[in-house]
Amino acid sequence: MAAGEAVACATDQHELGEGARWDARRDEFLRIDILAGSIYRDTIDADGDLVPVRMYQLDGTIGSLAPVADDEGWLVSAGRGFVYLSPDGAVRQIDEVAPAGVRMNDGACDPQGRFWAGTMAEDHSGGGGALYRLGRDGRTEQMLDGLSISNGLGWSPDQMTMYLADSGPGIVDAFTFDADSGTISDRRTLVSAAADEGSPDGLTVDSAGDVWVAFYNGGRVNRYSPDGELREVLHVPAVQTTSCAFAGPGLSRLYVTTATEFWNDERRAAEPAAGLVYRFETDATGRPAEEFRPEPGWWRDVTA
Repeated sequence: MAAGEAVACATDQHELGEGARWDARRDEFLRIDILAGSIYRDTIDADGDLVPVRMYQLDGTIGSLAPVADDEGWLVSAGRGFVYLSPDGAVRQIDEVAPAGVRMNDGACDPQGRFWAGTMAEDHSGGGGALYRLGRDGRTEQMLDGLSISNGLGWSPDQMTMYLADSGPGIVDAFTFDADSGTISDRRTLVSAAADEGSPDGLTVDSAGDVWVAFYNGGRVNRYSPDGELREVLHVPAVQTTSCAFAGPGLSRLYVTTATEFWNDERRAAEPAAGLVYRFETDATGRPAEEFRPEPGWWRDVTA
């Protein structure tokens, strides 16, 4: 069964909407506006619309966030590093990893509870990005360099494959993932975008292993099999399609964020469908966001 038509489910027009996640701890949909430094929490009503719970405003840019296990807050990649956001809005610095002129971008936790987050050069220069892993022990390690715009991350249901989008060259790579050590190897290209498709951005992996990829400047979400076969195209009425996640009861609706990056106010007003969050009814079942699972010793110092 093909997915239904895109339905707008929120009225916020974002500059760079991103970071779609389902937080199973509270049954809440999470999203961000990278350039505005905003984090949004929403519940989902019976019709699938987003119902605002709270918005947080941070200083600087935000790349991604993840729920924290046995904790009420969130781990956030922001600015040039990692911070902890508590429900009351307090922010505590954890680590700064990116050099000057580089900012944090998309990220996600692996099934073992480590947080992976990529970076990009603020001037979008090729090769200026990297991929970092914040371990459960609080130590940060650079896992890849030479990326352009490190973007969507996801893991196969069997935990043997990690997917990573690099928007600069327009590719989604697959890696062999060692769950015990949290290392990657055997890099190969799963998807190479055609010129008229836009650039792979955020992604999510459903419970059957299909990879759903949002295409920036493509106005679409492409669904691929685990071996890279294109199975379905979901058309989004906003060309800057940025991230996607399954959310809500049953995790069968796909929620898609969009953007109006580099637009002026006049263009935003003229194209009110851009920058919104959309939803699709699908025949797939998604998975909630993996939680960051810090070891308690060092984490107590962060949250104290």
